[in-house]
Amino acid sequence: MERIRLVFLGPPGAGKGTQADKLQNDFGIVKVSTGDILREAVSKGTTLGEVAKIYMERGELVPDDIIIGLVREKVLQFEQFVLDGFPRNVNQAEGLDRLLETLNKGLTGVIYFDVSNEEVKKRLLARRVCPSCKRVYNLITEPPKNDEVCDVCGVKLVKRSDDNEETIENRLKVYYQQTLPLLEYYERKALLKKVDGNQPPDEVYKNLLKIIGL
Repeated sequence: MERIRLVFLGPPGAGKGTQADKLQNDFGIVKVSTGDILREAVSKGTTLGEVAKIYMERGELVPDDIIIGLVREKVLQFEQFVLDGFPRNVNQAEGLDRLLETLNKGLTGVIYFDVSNEEVKKRLLARRVCPSCKRVYNLITEPPKNDEVCDVCGVKLVKRSDDNEETIENRLKVYYQQTLPLLEYYERKALLKKVDGNQPPDEVYKNLLKIIGL
């Protein structure tokens, strides 16, 4: 079977991370999330984390050279992966192409999760994270079994600092300015496939598996 190497695109809150987690759990296709990598660096107070924190709290994109370096370290380790949250602009996509070419690990597809702005805002305001195991929940679509307590750790869930209305609006603005042109970029390469992300997560996953042939 062909090695699966995907890019997941879509606005913040589109469900990219949820679907990447499902692929990793069911098929061992490793989720490479730049958001997770950056948040880990911030929580550990590394030099990179301190720099990245400034951009993340403003809802702005972290500089391309930092992100590409992080991605290189990860994709070197795995034959199959899903890139969640990268690339976010055409410059990053071009950098990714050069990186994958040197590693002989070309992309097999790019999945765009199409979700309305109204749905994005509703989901992000309802998102909660376990501060211990980092598992992500949504009080609307994927709530924990017990009220705002992690199913795995039993720890009280928290709201991410960037999940507020002002930052969400800015993140959507940045997305449409810098990330949306990626759809044209990958469409020209005949890699782009679209999934209706407004559906429940299980329905989205069924459609995703059909598209990528699993």
